[in-house]
Amino acid sequence: MIGFNIPPMVGDEEKCVIEAIKNKKICGDGIFTKKCSEWMEKKFEANKVLLTTSCSSALEMAALLLDIKPGDEVIMSPFTFVSTANAFVLRGAKIVFVDIRPDTMNIDEKLIEDAITEKTKAIVPVHYAGVSCEMDTIMEVARKYNLKVVEDAAQGVMSKYKDKYLGTIGDIGCYSFHETKNYSMGEGGAIVFPDNRFVEDAEIIREKGTNRSKFYRGQVDKYTWVECGSSYLPSEINAAYLWPELQMAEEINNNRLDTWNLYNEGLEKLEKAGFIERPYIPKECKHNAHMYYIKVKDIEERTKLISFLKENDIQAVFHYVPLHASPAGLKFGRFNGEDRYTTKESDRLVRLPMYYNMAKEDVNKVIEKVNEFYLKRK
Repeated sequence: MIGFNIPPMVGDEEKCVIEAIKNKKICGDGIFTKKCSEWMEKKFEANKVLLTTSCSSALEMAALLLDIKPGDEVIMSPFTFVSTANAFVLRGAKIVFVDIRPDTMNIDEKLIEDAITEKTKAIVPVHYAGVSCEMDTIMEVARKYNLKVVEDAAQGVMSKYKDKYLGTIGDIGCYSFHETKNYSMGEGGAIVFPDNRFVEDAEIIREKGTNRSKFYRGQVDKYTWVECGSSYLPSEINAAYLWPELQMAEEINNNRLDTWNLYNEGLEKLEKAGFIERPYIPKECKHNAHMYYIKVKDIEERTKLISFLKENDIQAVFHYVPLHASPAGLKFGRFNGEDRYTTKESDRLVRLPMYYNMAKEDVNKVIEKVNEFYLKRK
């Protein structure tokens, strides 16, 4: 069976985890946590990066930092994971969903301004498949209406928009290091700050609302509860697992891009014949090959293709059920304007197996079987 995902492993993870245990500091903010944070700060040219227990945690921290309150509104795409919305719903916000662009599956930046009301506090662009939203337009709209921008770059580590890494363009960025992502610590994430505005408050929120970070730096003689917060600090063992992968980040990225390009070349004829659509990458975007998906005719064809691939020992999957149509989405949000593309395009999308060091023969088998499916349907 060619599985959909295999968590990345470069070889030194076990060694680093054992080292973390021997250091007798496994609760977080030890040597490996600091190494990971400093690596990302330097690589992504960010003012500060703090590891978190998940991207969900990073988003929840962002909602706290922006002081989101009941009655506030937050604009986002409905084609995302539930965590994007949950983080703000937990603070009492109403989610305002905006239709997507059919080419990138990202929020349609041209529709955001129409969704803004006097209650709007933030825009949360989700960079689907590691391909950036149209950030210049989004930032321009945000500045015009004095709104904050939280980038959900869960899938976007190492991707760029123009010359800037995703997660460093808005006011706050959020990464995921879940086992399904390009770089993994099992469960984990990071919150990214392009400047210094939120850093001190973020350290307090992340440490359960205490000023313990200042205490460890010797800035206060004892630490105490000073603000609302929670336990968003990941284990040092998780950070130790992530560290070797960050050191090989470029190699992992290039390896995944090779697989992505192999898929793209192998499925080109099907697109030219009108059977499928391949991913679209805008010229100003540099993606990280987080996933390779195709779009088929409709949901019925998608179901048949996934079944056919399963019969041939290939695990392919669809993705999100749009949030605005879910029970919680109806309860906590509203759709602004017309759902022209979100539901229709999400029903067509199929994700193919994609992971670091995927064997070339496995990629070729997937390509062969997708082509075979459509040859049989001619």
